[in-house]
Amino acid sequence: MNMIIHPTYFPNIASFVGMSLASSLVMEAEDNFQKQTYRNRAYIYGANGKLALNIPVRFTQKNRQKYSDVKIANDEKWQDNHWKSIESAYRTSPFFEYYQDDLRPLFKEKKEFLFDFNIECIQAISECIELDLNPEKTTEFIKNYDDGNDYRFLVNAKKEPVFSFDSYIQVFSEKHGFIPNLSILDLLFNEGPNTLNYLLSQSM
Repeated sequence: MNMIIHPTYFPNIASFVGMSLASSLVMEAEDNFQKQTYRNRAYIYGANGKLALNIPVRFTQKNRQKYSDVKIANDEKWQDNHWKSIESAYRTSPFFEYYQDDLRPLFKEKKEFLFDFNIECIQAISECIELDLNPEKTTEFIKNYDDGNDYRFLVNAKKEPVFSFDSYIQVFSEKHGFIPNLSILDLLFNEGPNTLNYLLSQSM
């Protein structure tokens, strides 16, 4: 299938299922930024349950701003905090040590633009799971696509559809049960080299 999607911060499993099944992939680069979406948010499984990681951005609702122009607020130590949260959540997972050296650099070097950083995160995960992604970027904003391959709705954190994805063992599942459709990080650290097989076996 063809697919158009928003590049988000360590995308959720639904987004990666779609990307893994897509025959061609387009990243939306011409839309306006909106708050309270997965553009700058990811959910992981912490010791107390679902935990949000939010990237601080320089953005005001009063002035419309293209997503690709939104800058990260790097005066806050969000990178250190996010990595500490990820490490705390997954250091006992089967594959954290296997992948940490591939992902740790993303939290070391400051990036200026949110869009570019999200693309980098997606590329890093794709390399970890050996998924060959060669996405294009939109050159104009089109509100509606008629071919049924518009998956930009996956960016909405508050209006998230329910997917019937297979469960897998999570670090804290004995305490809080299975939490579906978290960040791809959760699947990666728990399933490791089986991540791509899992993604390809699911349906949207």
